[in-house]
Amino acid sequence: MAISNQNMDPLEAFTGSVRDYRELKGVDLLGRVDEFYRWQDVRRRHGLWPYSKSTEEAPRAVCVAKDDSGVSFQGVNFASQDYLGLSSDPEMKETAKAVIEEYGVHSAGSSALAGNTKYSLKLERTISEFLQLDHTVLYPTGWAAGYGVIKALVGPDDHIIMDGLAHACLQEGAGSATSNVHLHGHLNTASVRRRLKRIRDRDRNNGILVITESLFSMDSDTPDIAALQDLCDEFGATLLVDVAHDLGCIGEDGRGFIGLQNMLGKVDIVMGSFSKTFASNGGFVACNSPAVRQYLKYYGSTATFSNALSPVQAATVTKAFEIVRSDRGGALRRQLMDRICRLRAAFDNAGLEVLGDPSAIVPVVVGDEALARLVSRRLPGLGVVANLVEFPAVAKGNARFRFQVMPTHTDQHIQLAVERFARAVRDARPEYDRYRFRMAANDPQVMVRTA
Repeated sequence: MAISNQNMDPLEAFTGSVRDYRELKGVDLLGRVDEFYRWQDVRRRHGLWPYSKSTEEAPRAVCVAKDDSGVSFQGVNFASQDYLGLSSDPEMKETAKAVIEEYGVHSAGSSALAGNTKYSLKLERTISEFLQLDHTVLYPTGWAAGYGVIKALVGPDDHIIMDGLAHACLQEGAGSATSNVHLHGHLNTASVRRRLKRIRDRDRNNGILVITESLFSMDSDTPDIAALQDLCDEFGATLLVDVAHDLGCIGEDGRGFIGLQNMLGKVDIVMGSFSKTFASNGGFVACNSPAVRQYLKYYGSTATFSNALSPVQAATVTKAFEIVRSDRGGALRRQLMDRICRLRAAFDNAGLEVLGDPSAIVPVVVGDEALARLVSRRLPGLGVVANLVEFPAVAKGNARFRFQVMPTHTDQHIQLAVERFARAVRDARPEYDRYRFRMAANDPQVMVRTA
């Protein structure tokens, strides 16, 4: 049945967030989602819904994409997570084709049963060697790895201390495992210590899992991993580090910030994803305990009750690790870092705020959600593909675009993207100012809040 938007003010396309519709009320489980759809569709009809884009060809540095209404556009692509550009690499494609001929395309079973293949077992060994940890468990997605390891190891009476900006899979895994979830200030080691001491002063019988990321994807910054591990050792806690966004693409040897901080083989639990650098879906958890590995295989439900990685996925990820460890991988990382620094410098020269430290993620702050939505509406027409991130994924009033860099981006791609993004911001401001005045006419406090 069609859902009418006639009762919705067009100004609502500039306001609200997906959080407003997260906890729904009412007896009709299906009908109560209509309000979200009405709000979403008002944004869509005004060109202010930039999500669910699709690519019409390989996600290279320039590609053809469609918005979720089916409108096609071509642009320089800073929206894909392909940090070494391996998704279209000839060696990767040849590996995939050879494995398809040999094995087919499906694992046809859970890893707890008969879904393992010689390629998945080889991948587990490859990851363990790369991280200098003895044991690895594979998961069908990175999200499944983060959620599954927490849900398996943490019980209702245990505690979790986690960075307030940790990924959704980690936060949802924590919330599903225990009500004793303690968020600490972003990258604040002193805050972690205070929470550890407070918990241990009153509870010496239950476990504590400290969760962080080695590179935070919304701010492009990193914690002191060694200090966190020391704190966990001191207070009898366990450290989990998510390396999804830096493993393979950061550091001279590609071992990310764990390697740069001399923590290889020293972190209690390392989890990661193949979807950023390794050109595939899938994830992993690595540790030094054979008992933990076996426990996760049978109690980490996101792996136990899902089909295992296909042989094609396992083989191509293994090939990606081979490239990462090679001289070519080192050259790709150096080229990537050169492109990252050039992009960050270009945004800075254009007077646009860039967050964090150099990584394949370049967060460019716009600020108010309404202005960011107007900028996002202009980018396709200017030939730029980039992802808007707004509340609740980031703090309210701190909307940003997350530019994701590949070594295949050229100086021309960078110059074009920055010039046209700056134009989109500049051209959006008059319409944004008109919106603010219209809102102020209805609510004088709006002008105060948005000024």
